[in-house]
Amino acid sequence: MRIGLGEDSHRTAPGGPLRLGGIDVPHDRQLVGHSDADVLLHAVTDAILGAAALPDIGRLFPNTDVVNRGRDSADMLRTAAARVNEAGYHIVNLDCIVHAERPKLADYYDAMRHRIAGVLGLNPHQIGIKAKTGEGVGPVGREELIEARCIALLETIHR
Repeated sequence: MRIGLGEDSHRTAPGGPLRLGGIDVPHDRQLVGHSDADVLLHAVTDAILGAAALPDIGRLFPNTDVVNRGRDSADMLRTAAARVNEAGYHIVNLDCIVHAERPKLADYYDAMRHRIAGVLGLNPHQIGIKAKTGEGVGPVGREELIEARCIALLETIHR
């Protein structure tokens, strides 16, 4: 068994929708980044890569490469998962948390879990998602950024 931790943050800007967990959440702000800036999928990607002791998302998909401009984070996650599998591991479960003042995300948990499960070939019940606000304090509370963290548990593939 191997455990990995991934985290990411992106600043927000006016506009929408908010791309999070591989789905579009209706909102008046969006995340800004080189790719589609999906902080949740980026955290998941780094968690599984870290658990397998593979290079992180920034090394695999550098923001200096024009190919990654506007890239779908689900594609990056799918590629990372294939590398994890090639390294001899499979994902047991993920536990994720998103820090966002707005919007309230509870109504979108199931859609995010199903989207991530579909990308990774998992059962949605292997993925935990929850959200916390910044209680009006700090960059999250002021809606300047959204953060995500994920812990991944991997197991060796017995071949």
